[in-house]
Amino acid sequence: MSGRFLVILSLLATAVQAGPRSSPSYSIVTDSMTDGKRTASLGCTNDASIGGIGGLSTVASPQEMAKSGYVGQIYDVISLQINATPQTVNEGGIRQLGASQFLDDSTSTSLLPNSIAWSVQSGPITTISSSGVATAGTVFQDTSATVQGSFAGKSGTLGLTIFNVNNDDFGTYAADGIDDAWQMQYFGADNAAASPNAVSDGSGLTNHFKYLAGLTPNNAASTFHLNVNAVSGQPGQMSITFDPSLSDRHYTVEFSTDLIHWNTLSGPFAGNGSTQIVTDAGAGSGKFYRVQISKP
Repeated sequence: MSGRFLVILSLLATAVQAGPRSSPSYSIVTDSMTDGKRTASLGCTNDASIGGIGGLSTVASPQEMAKSGYVGQIYDVISLQINATPQTVNEGGIRQLGASQFLDDSTSTSLLPNSIAWSVQSGPITTISSSGVATAGTVFQDTSATVQGSFAGKSGTLGLTIFNVNNDDFGTYAADGIDDAWQMQYFGADNAAASPNAVSDGSGLTNHFKYLAGLTPNNAASTFHLNVNAVSGQPGQMSITFDPSLSDRHYTVEFSTDLIHWNTLSGPFAGNGSTQIVTDAGAGSGKFYRVQISKP
């Protein structure tokens, strides 16, 4: 018994030598293992201890830490982080969500999306599947949303932006020829008074015309002015004046002699943001004028 005991002491007192190790990603110089030793290279550090049968090994990039000498890696989870690339999604589109645990050693570990309990915290996300696929609803303007994921007692949230890609597809206002944002601004959601042919202010002008002309639909004083006057000192010339003329609208001035057949006098042209004047140098008599308005 005493002989065997002496042999063990001799092994512990003698340093065990190891050769260098390397790969395309790292290299470790020759080290020895007695009661503990640090070995290091440009990208790798190893703290070993035979007495505790354990140690820490770290790599700088990508950042990783191995805690050896245990049945598994030992760490504390600090938080749950939700991610998506990019953090935007078009209305009606989908975006894959992901999650990872942020650990106490400043590293993180990814989780399978189907291991997360997903939910919508706010905004126009209609559903999130069990595999983490978020589906965006229809919006009338770019809108924020927040999704949430929970795993092992930790929860995290992520903000998304839902892009409005079609200006005429929202709810009951879809495909009626008027921008949804304009109808929502003046009428709110699902209001029958916002329909294109409705006259909401007693002015005799429909919502569709007021939208195209850039007017306020529920204000009778908001109207389009068109005046035709002879040009002073210029016989046979007429001045066609109208307002408002907006820079995001196109205008075409037309004339007719019978109110049936119309011809272009000028345009289409963008508005100047103020009163617009067009001159008809060959006005003659019995001419009628009108202005066509469009929104590109």
